[in-house]
Amino acid sequence: MTDINVSAPRTPLPRFEEAEGLGPGDAEFVRDVVAVLAKHGNLDRFGLCLLHDHFPLAADEVLVETNDPAARTLHVQVEKADRTRHTRASQWRFVPHAERESGAGSGGGGYQEILLCTKLDLCPGHAEEREDG
Repeated sequence: MTDINVSAPRTPLPRFEEAEGLGPGDAEFVRDVVAVLAKHGNLDRFGLCLLHDHFPLAADEVLVETNDPAARTLHVQVEKADRTRHTRASQWRFVPHAERESGAGSGGGGYQEILLCTKLDLCPGHAEEREDG
């Protein structure tokens, strides 16, 4: 089970086809983000992803990622947040201070967890990794 805040409102995101990726006009923005990450020693810890939706999620649902290292594949599926065994967030969405709700992420920070994954027995490939060390 996860501690994700399922009651926090989600502002709709654009569909993937409509979401605008990084382009030449974002050079200064990217330099600023890189500088902040470097300042805090997080340059090799965090990056950017394009926020988008492929389909709507209910307030009590969360995206969960599993992987198969042998097949070199990733799989994302929808699970009920209060029933998932995945508890480690791997993607976050920044939330403006005005939209922030108490508990919207660890410590009530200005973010929401949007993708979860934990190495559990139900994740493909986990048993092989344990045997190797």
